[in-house]
Amino acid sequence: MNTQESSPPILLPTEMDPRYPVGRHARPGVVVAADRDAAMEELALLPQRLRAAVFGLSDAQLDTPYREGGWTVRQVVHHVADSHLNAVQRVRLALTENAPVIKVYDEAAWARLPDATGGPVEWSLVVLDGLHARWVALLQRLTDEQWQRSFVHPENGSTALDQATLMYAWHSRHHVAHITRLRAGKGW
Repeated sequence: MNTQESSPPILLPTEMDPRYPVGRHARPGVVVAADRDAAMEELALLPQRLRAAVFGLSDAQLDTPYREGGWTVRQVVHHVADSHLNAVQRVRLALTENAPVIKVYDEAAWARLPDATGGPVEWSLVVLDGLHARWVALLQRLTDEQWQRSFVHPENGSTALDQATLMYAWHSRHHVAHITRLRAGKGW
């Protein structure tokens, strides 16, 4: 399958939904090696890109929502760490168990916890440095058969590891763009 066919539509600035600054995730029907490689590269770069996105921001700026009714920059950073910690656990479960049913969590409730609303973003940035290095090292060594192993989300059904990797690469771009668009809009 041509990876262009699986890409989400490009939104024009007048159509831009601030909740989805890089568009919604579009799950491709078929994932080829080049798609996986691009997704792994995105995951490898996420810690550096997220760190750059928040570099030099004051506490007041970190506590600014990226959109009306949205999370603050601080909450976004902590959410990415929470989400990706869960993602790595899901990958590891899928590699060691037969289609495990994963535990879901209330990400909005997690974003309201005191460490997410007031903790230094550096805590999560450090977690992401090591987590992503280890995650990408694992993914780079998967066989074609392992890429097809899956986990089962109680609400969304079965997801193969190749599909999950593309989704978390999108998730990485998605949240970095929340921050960089806010910075651009505010002139920070």
